[in-house]
Amino acid sequence: MTAGQILFDPLLPWWALWAAAGMALAFTILALWRGLKGWWLRGLAGAVLCLAVANPSFQTEDRAPLSDIVLMVLDESASQRISDRPGQTEEAAERIRAEVEALPNTELREVTVRDAEDDAGTLAMTALSELLAEEPRARVAGAILVTDGQVHDLGAAPDLPAPLHVLLTGEEDDWDRRLEITNAPAFAILGEEVMLSLRVEDRGAVPEEMAGRAELTISVDGSEPVPFEVPTGEELELPVTLPHGGTNVIQFSVAGDETELTRRNNAAVVQINGVRDRLRVLLVSGEPHPGERTWRNLLKSDSSVDLVHFTILRPPEKQDGVPVTELSLIAFPTRELFLEKIDEFDLIIFDRYKRRGILPAIYLDNVRSYVERGGAVLVAAGPDYASADSLYRSPLGDILPGAPTARVVEEGFRPRITETGARHPVTEGLDDVALPTPRAATETEGDAPPWGSWFRLIETEAASGAQVVLSGTDEERPLLMLDRVGEGRVALLASDHAWLWSRGYEGGGPQLELLRRLAHWMMKEPELEEEALTATADGHEVTVTRRSLGEPPESVIVTGPDGETFTLELAETAPGRFSGTFTGDEDGLYRLDDGELTAIVALGPPAPREFEETIASGDLLAPLVDGTQGGIRAISDGVPDLRQVSAGRTAEGRGWLGITPRGAFRTADVAVTPLGWPVVYLLLAGLLLLGAWLREGRR
Repeated sequence: MTAGQILFDPLLPWWALWAAAGMALAFTILALWRGLKGWWLRGLAGAVLCLAVANPSFQTEDRAPLSDIVLMVLDESASQRISDRPGQTEEAAERIRAEVEALPNTELREVTVRDAEDDAGTLAMTALSELLAEEPRARVAGAILVTDGQVHDLGAAPDLPAPLHVLLTGEEDDWDRRLEITNAPAFAILGEEVMLSLRVEDRGAVPEEMAGRAELTISVDGSEPVPFEVPTGEELELPVTLPHGGTNVIQFSVAGDETELTRRNNAAVVQINGVRDRLRVLLVSGEPHPGERTWRNLLKSDSSVDLVHFTILRPPEKQDGVPVTELSLIAFPTRELFLEKIDEFDLIIFDRYKRRGILPAIYLDNVRSYVERGGAVLVAAGPDYASADSLYRSPLGDILPGAPTARVVEEGFRPRITETGARHPVTEGLDDVALPTPRAATETEGDAPPWGSWFRLIETEAASGAQVVLSGTDEERPLLMLDRVGEGRVALLASDHAWLWSRGYEGGGPQLELLRRLAHWMMKEPELEEEALTATADGHEVTVTRRSLGEPPESVIVTGPDGETFTLELAETAPGRFSGTFTGDEDGLYRLDDGELTAIVALGPPAPREFEETIASGDLLAPLVDGTQGGIRAISDGVPDLRQVSAGRTAEGRGWLGITPRGAFRTADVAVTPLGWPVVYLLLAGLLLLGAWLREGRR
């Protein structure tokens, strides 16, 4: 293709050329005013001289035409992978490719959009902007977006030089039900109600039998789901009381049916950390001794502990005639504490207590019932535990994990962690806890932890089912025993020399950490359960941990959000700990089951952005499409044809969409030819002036 045009390269600046042209025009007008018949010849001579100064030339270009480019963005995000949308997307893409190939001098550029990171949604406009930036704007004849219309980066839409068309996936009868948690606290106090807010939304062509109502089920920590019937489209306030401290996993799910687009957004998980407002502890000291103040100081040092402490300073068998009711300045409310308000305490500690008639048997029997109902009792035994007045020979003996042999061993020993203790969360890793004054490595003996010595041990025989986690003396006599009774828990520390650790004797020991773990285990904190199945997520990588005192299953069945299952093998990473990792391909809920325990872990956000709106709609993109005179068509109605239309005209009609040919080209060669020579222009001007002179001379 060849094209030409006239160019000017003036010998003088343009302002001088225009000034000369003005003067020539003025002289011509003057000659006309004076009636000179050669005025027009004078004017032509001036024009020829100005043309000569303008120095005209004729430029010819050898142009190679360039093809037009059509841009196509294929949305393959998560919401585009539901129902039959993948097939619709592929069908539309194949048809567009064929249509573009059939158009003369037209090429196709395409890009695929998938799920964005950090739950950013569908970034189709960003992909279109990047695709447009790679091509010359002068060649772009149109853009086509194959999507469900749920685009999350409209602010990144480019300024297109050609029409934008949208081909929508989906069907007219599509509908979807979504569960949305609108408000959920991260923390809650145990025993107090916390309000959760949620909504059940129906979108699209909802079946008549499903409209208005929905069945909502709630499950806490994988327990049996509890169903409720709730209205749709309304904000619901749900009061929840957390059952235990630590992380409480509350799973909500709403029923749909097989005609629903997806059930991926029918469930949600809320993780709330349960914290205790105050830990109420009742400490009963049987007599003053060096360890009594240690227990008191340890408990009072924690501001979250409400401590009720009483010490028997004067035993009732002392005969001096003073009535028992007058043994203290204020009569201690034993009946109120041990009968009426015992359930208000989280932990009861008996420190070197023995039967002396202060607490009748009916009170101790009520303590036993308190444990069976879910309470916790810790007995720190002294020499009296081996005597005839031992607590073991009271109604509490039925629940205590160790029976005294009547022997008291008074020799130096260092507490040791037993084989069971190395696996139990109360004492696991306790020997790695930093001490205020560590012992020198040369002072340790054998495999004993680097702790200070104790000098008294009450010899006991562990009850059947009790867990011995610490032992003393070389004969490995039980030192700390744990057991479960009914719904509650009980612990027995068979020595009253734990206070030596707090005094730093021989470097001391981790008394504060041991007591903290022991109290939390007795309070049934999930992180200190002996048998537990937990899962933690770091991005999409999930670490599964099975803790057990025995031999747990070697594998876990993992069920993904799509219902597919696979087996995860576990390997022992520490005594009593078995772990395995897997990578979740999709966001959502993953359920773990080892045949005994279950757990739930959520990957990604609680409500993935891709599933907030799943009904295909062109409403969001309509302003952009209208601004370029493009069109929005549903693929279910058939993929439209492509036509070429002139720029500025409406680029859509019944059954067709238009692109605007740009006529772009590449210049291969340029030739410039002067239009005349200066001598010719001067000769022509001279002849014109001569003709004017002759015509006027005849007159």
